[in-house]
Amino acid sequence: MNTRVTAAIAIPQTSLHGPLSITHIRDFLARAETLGYESAWVVDRTLGAIYALEAVELLTYAAAVTTRMRLGAAVLLTALHSPVHMAKRLATLDELSGGRLIVGVGLGGDPKVYPAHGLSAERRAARFEEGIEVMKRLWTEPRVTFNGQFFTLSQAAMEPKPVQKPHPPVWFGAHHPNALRRAVALGSGFIGAGSSPTSQFVDEVRQVTQMMADAKRDPAAFPIGKRVYLAIDRDRARAGKRLAEWFAAFYGRAEMAEQVSVFGGPQEVVDGLAEVVRGGAQYLLLNPVFDEREHLEQLASEIMPAL
Repeated sequence: MNTRVTAAIAIPQTSLHGPLSITHIRDFLARAETLGYESAWVVDRTLGAIYALEAVELLTYAAAVTTRMRLGAAVLLTALHSPVHMAKRLATLDELSGGRLIVGVGLGGDPKVYPAHGLSAERRAARFEEGIEVMKRLWTEPRVTFNGQFFTLSQAAMEPKPVQKPHPPVWFGAHHPNALRRAVALGSGFIGAGSSPTSQFVDEVRQVTQMMADAKRDPAAFPIGKRVYLAIDRDRARAGKRLAEWFAAFYGRAEMAEQVSVFGGPQEVVDGLAEVVRGGAQYLLLNPVFDEREHLEQLASEIMPAL
């Protein structure tokens, strides 16, 4: 393939079989840097029965044990958090990482989680959009006065500012056309969800591309990526079964594994990822959910060179 593809990797974050070893995470990140992965990513998961480390804290640890890779979240459900606290945490992380942070944001697909955070799901899109504005202003202005529908600030100052100027890139995850328009209007890039099949991602990219043209935005300055859950195993049935176990624990839907994942022998995985690239992905956020270290090596040695 002639398309330039950037390889990103998911940091080990979940487990079906007890706590993750901190040594495993540290060695995984060190090896990922050595192998040349461009960035390492987390997912935001607060509630759920599956063992899952918190996103920003895990990225902060990753910042401490790496020096080159960029560090991203796809995506932070920022509408569930105070944008003031989130802006402070992320500015601190950008400082500690030396300006390597990519902030992925999204509204999330489950409105039932809002009451657990003391919030109503009503008007969550408006709250989400206003929160993004608050964060960007705190990152870029010495004093912020803001009178919104949800948040009020009077001459509020926040230091330190992020290392990256004007602020860390903000990539949006989205599905609905209104959310895609928001991504083009407010975002620095687009990240397709791992929980969506390639066909849906292709349609979303088509819409985003048209919206960018309408807005006269430069596509070269607006990267497009996709998280891809995957498993490399010449025994395709075994790979599918292991993926289904993870999807049942993480999403509560074992059948999603077959619908959205790329799995099978090396050539099957290459072909599946090539389809995602043809659909418009410049970044592949590669996300094995078991045997992470083995996948890390095989993706670098066999899969990505073929792309």
